[in-house]
Amino acid sequence: MKIIKFPDSSAYKAILTRPVQDISVIEQRVTPILQKVKAEGDAAIRAFALQFDKTVLDSLEMPEESVKKAESQLSDELLKAINQAYINIYRFHEAQKQAPEKIETMEGVTCWRKSVGIDKVGVYIPGGTAPLFSTVLMLGIPAKIAGCNEVVLCTPSDHPAILYAARLCGITRIFRIGGAQAIAAMAYGTETVPQVYKIFGPGNQYVTAAKMLVNKEGIAIDMPAGPSEVAVYADDSANPAFVAADLLSQAEHGIDSQVLLVSTSELIEATNQELEKQLKALPRAEFAAKALENSQAILVENESVALEMLNQYAAEHLILSVENAEEVSEKIYNAGSIFLGNYTPESAGDYASGTNHTLPTNGYARAYSGVSLDTFVKKITVQHITREGIHHLGQTIIEMAQAESLEAHANAVRVRLQS
Repeated sequence: MKIIKFPDSSAYKAILTRPVQDISVIEQRVTPILQKVKAEGDAAIRAFALQFDKTVLDSLEMPEESVKKAESQLSDELLKAINQAYINIYRFHEAQKQAPEKIETMEGVTCWRKSVGIDKVGVYIPGGTAPLFSTVLMLGIPAKIAGCNEVVLCTPSDHPAILYAARLCGITRIFRIGGAQAIAAMAYGTETVPQVYKIFGPGNQYVTAAKMLVNKEGIAIDMPAGPSEVAVYADDSANPAFVAADLLSQAEHGIDSQVLLVSTSELIEATNQELEKQLKALPRAEFAAKALENSQAILVENESVALEMLNQYAAEHLILSVENAEEVSEKIYNAGSIFLGNYTPESAGDYASGTNHTLPTNGYARAYSGVSLDTFVKKITVQHITREGIHHLGQTIIEMAQAESLEAHANAVRVRLQS
């Protein structure tokens, strides 16, 4: 990993730039897929499965029998792990429920908000090189708690852990569809796949482009997404072996991932040595090595400089391997999720601590939150005004409406005051 020592602040922007993708080229390839699925439905899905995956889809929906027998195909150890993760994630997200609080803004005028689960949501889980059953939990659990009436899952994978996790979350309809065509199926609906109102889940650059394109047509998505990333802030109290392991855990996602180390300590050199040592033992070493080419370690003068750089970067995952980590975290205002201290690896959040691992990447943490229970609900405001209340508030409304030359608005109040 490239080491940069004491850069000038004028160089931060260039140093912190993510690898650039030409999204316009990808969109040009994805747009015809979306259009074909919109026009031809199931027939287009089958054609793309044959074209891209060399798969003949006799049935688009996953057989119920395959879902039921998934549990028996998993080891007892993995079942125990998935069930524990389910409990932790459920507990954390259920605590995010908020009871409506009625506020009397003035005598006789009461306002409140209620949360309503989004009626129909879609979850996409890629096939790829890793079966992301953990993401099924991260998206299926809050959807269940939110009370979404219909949750459908599209995935080209038939990995039993994905199917078991889906069943655990109460997802009853699973479709054997991958890629941009899966996003199109959920966005527009087909003869078999129901249309949904919001689409969640990770994917490659084609899936991401498809989500962004259907979003322009009014289909909600969880968030803009790019390659996964982690930033680590380390001082002399950090363990170089731990830091290297955290960097590699993110780098192994794929060649377009990026990792960043910012440190006030010379442990950067020791961390680089640990990276080389640990990399050799990884099955996905080729992916991780390519990602490290996009990555760097930056030695800075002090904590103030480190925090300025980290807030500018706005990492998806931020690990604070420093003394007084919780105190330092209060000074972070741009990050998807923060991990405190030497014994809180990012992989804990990825799998089982309870927080959600679906997070904003590519600097979107400056304005976006990660997925939570709120991501699966709508907030509807409610108000009730009594006869006395409209007499208290009425003249205020009339004056404002007349000032905006909206006489009918004023009259809607005036007729009530005269009754």
